[in-house]
Amino acid sequence: MTMTLPLEFVVPTLEYGLLMPIFVIFGAACLGVLVEAILPRGTRYYAQVALTFAALLVAAILTINNWAGAKIGLVGMGSLAIDGPTYFIWAMLLVFTAISMLVFAERKMNGGVSAFAPQAAAVPGSAAEEEAMAARVEHSEVFPLAMFALLGMMLFPAAQDLLTMFVALEILSLPLYLLSGLARRRRLISQEAAMKYFLLGALSSAFFLYGVALLFGYSGSFDLTQIDAAIAANANSPWLLLTGLAMLTIGLLFKVGAVPFHSWTPDVYTGAPTAVTGFMAVCTKIAAVGALLRVLYVALGSARWDWQPVIAVIAVLSMAVGSLVAIVQTDIKRLLAYSSIAHAGFILTAIAAASQTQSGVLAGQLTSVASIMFYLAAYGFATLGAFAIVTMVRNAGGEVTNLAGWAGLGKKAPGLAAIMALFLLSFAGIPLTAGFIGKWAVFASAWRGGFEWLVVVAVLISLVAAFFYLRVVVIMFFSEPAEDDEVEIGRPSLGTWAAVGVGMVATVVLGILPGPLMELARNAGDFIR
Repeated sequence: MTMTLPLEFVVPTLEYGLLMPIFVIFGAACLGVLVEAILPRGTRYYAQVALTFAALLVAAILTINNWAGAKIGLVGMGSLAIDGPTYFIWAMLLVFTAISMLVFAERKMNGGVSAFAPQAAAVPGSAAEEEAMAARVEHSEVFPLAMFALLGMMLFPAAQDLLTMFVALEILSLPLYLLSGLARRRRLISQEAAMKYFLLGALSSAFFLYGVALLFGYSGSFDLTQIDAAIAANANSPWLLLTGLAMLTIGLLFKVGAVPFHSWTPDVYTGAPTAVTGFMAVCTKIAAVGALLRVLYVALGSARWDWQPVIAVIAVLSMAVGSLVAIVQTDIKRLLAYSSIAHAGFILTAIAAASQTQSGVLAGQLTSVASIMFYLAAYGFATLGAFAIVTMVRNAGGEVTNLAGWAGLGKKAPGLAAIMALFLLSFAGIPLTAGFIGKWAVFASAWRGGFEWLVVVAVLISLVAAFFYLRVVVIMFFSEPAEDDEVEIGRPSLGTWAAVGVGMVATVVLGILPGPLMELARNAGDFIR
């Protein structure tokens, strides 16, 4: 007679208070899908906009309340880590998503409809698409898609085990593939961008998942702290560890946009709707950098001597390739794409230093984690503001992204050109801008981490990068437009102006008074284990 032992069932416990910001975003995304299915087409846009901003506001309030109450710990049965860096990253994601949604919601410049395709499944230029345009149909599904992407972005840097991190990676990626192919104008290049981003994301996921399998084989666990403990105990073959480390890091570096894993990133930036490009350039990078920091510092901290030199080399390649190739670009969106690649390199300089703990850091100095979070904030405000301005420079065919069309912009709209110049100077790291303080922070962190040579290289490449930013400034203020020039400044709604205004104010304030945000980043502390 065979006795069957009863299966032990563990009742899952969820810390609803700490997880509520995620639940709010997830709930809003699901409600957005219902809005598309239930409400009349004429009212969907307004309902989606109201739902999106209400959810972002509630999630931000909940995040700040939990952060102020110092409510940290492992939640979701240990699958998520809610700590200082998580709160800081969540706050950035919510703020930058709100700014992005202001540009998503723009309709005034497009004759009363959004910049998104009326019928994405129709063949570009077909009768079906022309009929949809004539009927002034638009895709308000972009708002729940963006919220689903935000959900993945919030889960990604907070994941405490590799399986949760992989699920978050897919949640944030899939909506972005769709959003990239929804441009109302230049439909073919937009669809090409979506396909390339899908292939790039699939490759990223394949590397990541293979790395997860190898690290599980090495440590016997998906949990980040247990992987680190296995490395410290030298539990298995070092080749299994090194191969898994390489595969996992490559998968994350695809999302960061670092060289040599950047291949189609400029194509995606160029072809996607500009509002989506700004959203991806900022929020995806923040989430990916947060996840990379957690993996390297929490799971692979005991193997830092193996990955630090590699990250340093990738940082140099990213800075060099991004800056040098940007010099020859003639499209503003493509130029900003290579600028983003160069910025990924500057961020990696601080990651390579790995001064992630408060111990050994002098009072008043930023750790690698804190300096990177400040850099991401400074970069985010300028980037979203710059892409919002790109949507305003137009002709009869829509946005003018060719730099030749920007000639003489300083005479047509001196205020707008001056704001764009401010953003470009911040990217270049000119003093009295947020970009300068951000670069100083990551360079100082790398210097204290023993990577003096990397800081010297980064400073030299920064001088090269300043050239192509100043080139755009020269084109705007010191070049004459062509005789047949039809470029004009669109008349956007208050939302797009608000996105530009917030970016401008933040870039100036963080350049002159960076102390409060730096202190906030410093007090965010380190990752819990």
